[in-house]
Amino acid sequence: MNEQVKQIAARIRELREILDIPQDEVAKKVGVSLGEYQKYEQAEDDIPIGVLYGVAAELGVDPTELLTGEAPRMDEYTIVRGGNGVSVERYPGYAFTSLAYNYKKRDMEPMIVTISPNDEAELVTHSGQEFNYVLEGTIKVVIRGREFILNAGDSIYFNPGLPHGQRAVTDVAKFLTIINE
Repeated sequence: MNEQVKQIAARIRELREILDIPQDEVAKKVGVSLGEYQKYEQAEDDIPIGVLYGVAAELGVDPTELLTGEAPRMDEYTIVRGGNGVSVERYPGYAFTSLAYNYKKRDMEPMIVTISPNDEAELVTHSGQEFNYVLEGTIKVVIRGREFILNAGDSIYFNPGLPHGQRAVTDVAKFLTIINE
């Protein structure tokens, strides 16, 4: 596991222990088995972004605190200059750059996602609504078994409670995603 994932897992574990919340309670609230949750806290498995946001909500913190160790500070506006978002390498070939990480109590999570080709799109679920706009390359979006090919300039808006995933069809693809949880 990469160092960033280990740090996120340690922050989650430490905060959960400080708040005296049992692991099984957090696991149940975010919809994963206790064994799966324990692997996340031990940095044995990568934490899906939807689970990370659920854990943050259960622990009463902004996801930025789990990702970076720092709390957001802005409550009227925030500006993120090109290339200066908070980057999170979730798993090989899939990287997120948060564009609103420093804004308190945000209702949306805008991110640039850069993906490389792989054999299968890993399917995930999370609450809210999701919007993806392809910036570069071509991606395949899978939603509950249906496949959609999107090129630069194409977009999709969907219910992320349905099993879904994306993968690059071209060498590298980049898209803007906005998730409202």
